[in-house]
Amino acid sequence: MTDDALRAWIESTLGHAPRDAALFQRALTHGSHGPAHYERLEFLGDRVLGLIAADWLFELFPDEPEGKLSRRLNAIVSREACAEVGREIGVATHLKLGKQARDDGAVDSDNVLGDVVEALIGAVYLEAGLLAAQAFVRRAWAEKVTGQGQAPKHPKSSLQEWAAAHRCKPPLYTTGARTGPHHAPRFTVTVAIPGKAEASAEGASKQEAETAAAKALLEKLS
Repeated sequence: MTDDALRAWIESTLGHAPRDAALFQRALTHGSHGPAHYERLEFLGDRVLGLIAADWLFELFPDEPEGKLSRRLNAIVSREACAEVGREIGVATHLKLGKQARDDGAVDSDNVLGDVVEALIGAVYLEAGLLAAQAFVRRAWAEKVTGQGQAPKHPKSSLQEWAAAHRCKPPLYTTGARTGPHHAPRFTVTVAIPGKAEASAEGASKQEAETAAAKALLEKLS
């Protein structure tokens, strides 16, 4: 992609006309492609996104306690939510990947897409400041934030409550095999309520797999 094409995509997608195209190229570059990759920008963008989201929720839900705000925040900044935004804005078309990573399907990995979105937020923040990053986040996450009704409850908490309400032993989580390449690992977790039922699920991290397994078991029990 030429610098001019990248600048046009960044401006139309992120609402910011980049001064340094190399900074945004870096935000779109996976570690498999070379040493100038997105990880440091992702580190920064993750924190910027968290601040913007927390401020937004604090403003939108003035009467909610910390616990409910935290659940809303976790849903907004989750890897799945960031990856969904990445797909919506067409990140995959502009990713720079090494051959092996591309062959392994990194172009559609939630981990990679989510990280790149956070890296792009970091790049906008460095060039144009918090207000510019906030403008992009509020536009890209609008439906995810304003479309929330009740504060979402984490599936693991809901499963714990189900077990207590039905006088069962607490859920037991067992981690299975890790598969997939380094940049896109897959973890398998099985959760069981002894004497009732169990369910298994995969995720890009142990936490994600546990959450998916808890959700699957809740659906089985409902």
